[in-house]
Amino acid sequence: MKTPLVLTVGQLNAYVKSVLDGDRNLNHVFVCAEISNFTNHYRTGHFYFSLKDETSVIRAVMFRSNAQRLKFLPQNGMRVIVRGQVSLYERDGQYQLYIDDMQPDGLGAFNLAFEQLKERLSKEGLFAPERKRPLPRYPMRIGIVTSPTGAAVRDIINILSRRFPLAQMILQPVQVQGEDAPGQIIEAIELFNEKRAADVLIVGRGGGSIEELWAFNDEGVARAVASSEIPVISAVGHETDYTICDFAADLRAPTPSAAAELCVPDWHAELERVETLRRSAGQLVRRRLEAEQQRLDTLILRAKFQEPTRLFESGRQMLTTLEQRLCKAAAERLLRENNRLAPLTGKLDALSPLKVLSRGYTIAYHEDRPIRSISEVSAGDTVQLKWSDGSARCEVLEALADQTC
Repeated sequence: MKTPLVLTVGQLNAYVKSVLDGDRNLNHVFVCAEISNFTNHYRTGHFYFSLKDETSVIRAVMFRSNAQRLKFLPQNGMRVIVRGQVSLYERDGQYQLYIDDMQPDGLGAFNLAFEQLKERLSKEGLFAPERKRPLPRYPMRIGIVTSPTGAAVRDIINILSRRFPLAQMILQPVQVQGEDAPGQIIEAIELFNEKRAADVLIVGRGGGSIEELWAFNDEGVARAVASSEIPVISAVGHETDYTICDFAADLRAPTPSAAAELCVPDWHAELERVETLRRSAGQLVRRRLEAEQQRLDTLILRAKFQEPTRLFESGRQMLTTLEQRLCKAAAERLLRENNRLAPLTGKLDALSPLKVLSRGYTIAYHEDRPIRSISEVSAGDTVQLKWSDGSARCEVLEALADQTC
């Protein structure tokens, strides 16, 4: 009997791994399934998750080098089609799928990434209407952020030159597709703001596929547009094309040509408007002058202007009437006051000290104060006696109190 081969766990796992890795059918497989238990390992950048259908589950991993190429973020419950290799993780003896690429099942990766970013930035309030700033009515410096060689820049320049030749156009050339495009667009917007080099910005490009327009769906571009202190018009692609930049901008134009038309007024129309206002103002002035002339003519025909002396007669008549009324009122007031004063005068005269003195009485003063009681003087004090017709200075020999009091 042949002696059985005894393996360690590590040897067994290594053997199974070699079998799986050596099967060409398992080296390049496509699997359609639903994501569950998704984990984004932020330190390493690897994705760990499970793929499941109605009956089975398989562990899966997508390393950072492959994960960073995805245009969208996988989520639990999302149905995807993945491409990868079946192998064994020797340490745990875990059979799993190592994924190279992933696409949403149904909705394309670009469309899914667009919707995910749009929803996230919208929740932050980046697209809120109250953040939108009005465009200047007459911008004198227009910044253009686009490719210097595309048809879009030629259309913008032609329309701006025709509609509003007074404005200065400042072109900041950038790539509008490819990996370097988002960074260049962001730098251009920040440079215009740093230098305050424009009154309004047009940011965009001509039409193309969703992949070619993808630079304008970049999160950094959207934030640069939203934070720009200079109002931004987004002009990307055709009328049916929408990008994240459109939602973040202060105004979305359906095409670059439309952006140029929305950016500035038509100077021919403005001149016509000014001429119309000038004519209207002239008509209003003439009508006002005619109305005032008619009013003046009517006033001149009135009698008081035909005979100006009547103005003075009526005034003199009014003055005479007022004078008579004033004199009458003054006399009546004086009579009332005299009638009120007469009895008061009689009472005052009856109480007057002089009236008492005229009847033979006298008033004694000590140190310029009337003496009201014998207790206010002493022997040797000098007092003054006052009569109705004179006074005398006397010395008190003796102060005698009335014993009957």
